[in-house]
Amino acid sequence: MSGLIDTHAHLDGYVRQGSLPAVLERARAAGLSGVIAIGTEPEDWEVHRRIAAERPDFVAYTVGLHPCNVAEGWERAVAGMEAFWQGPAPRPAALGEAGLDRFHLPQEPAEAEAALARQRAAFAAQLELARRLQCPVVIHSRQAFAECVAMIDESRVDWSRVVFHCFSEGAAEVAELRRRGGRASFTGILTYKNAAAVRAAAEAQGLAECMIETDAPYLAPAPHRGKPNEPALLRHTAEFAAALYGVDLARLAEATTANARKFYGIGF
Repeated sequence: MSGLIDTHAHLDGYVRQGSLPAVLERARAAGLSGVIAIGTEPEDWEVHRRIAAERPDFVAYTVGLHPCNVAEGWERAVAGMEAFWQGPAPRPAALGEAGLDRFHLPQEPAEAEAALARQRAAFAAQLELARRLQCPVVIHSRQAFAECVAMIDESRVDWSRVVFHCFSEGAAEVAELRRRGGRASFTGILTYKNAAAVRAAAEAQGLAECMIETDAPYLAPAPHRGKPNEPALLRHTAEFAAALYGVDLARLAEATTANARKFYGIGF
């Protein structure tokens, strides 16, 4: 069976806890062939590059500024991103995660509007960089799907290189992505009883375009919902997705791993 690839995990927290070696060992034992460590702010970019340099057969990484980390002076952070593509190997597999997040905005209306304006500006700047670099883009969209789609349309980024991670919309929204050539990636939310719309989206996109992820340490799949997540638990999401598509786990792993390798240009 092809090893599963966790296409979206946050590994820097495990480094701070001193638990990363054990986390990656459990991932290998669970049948994973690789993990993509996702960038969210300058503090984790170099951490993830170092992990990828030490474990090039198992870890790739991305560089991005998460919308919830867009603060005053965000321009300096975005200006520092391109150096990771120009510097020594390993280079990033994608730009992201970047996008818009209305869920975590401040309560005070004026503060919320100012924060959203910063998010939009930072997202536009990152899309422009991705367009110039012609690299894959990992999108974070929370309560902002239509606006994210509109900004990507306006940016002229190649939609075939766009993935909306942790997809939490429905079949109609996934159809909008597919119409443009983009795709969705699915987390353990797929396994939650109240996530019928997400399951409909996964079915509408189809196995041929599917990628799966943990978003660890968040969103542990059933039967571990509510507990800390880690890449090893991707197998639960994979087993659930295989049943959803009516295939065995080996076929699910083969398809999702091939999609991840092609989309991110990774070799493991």
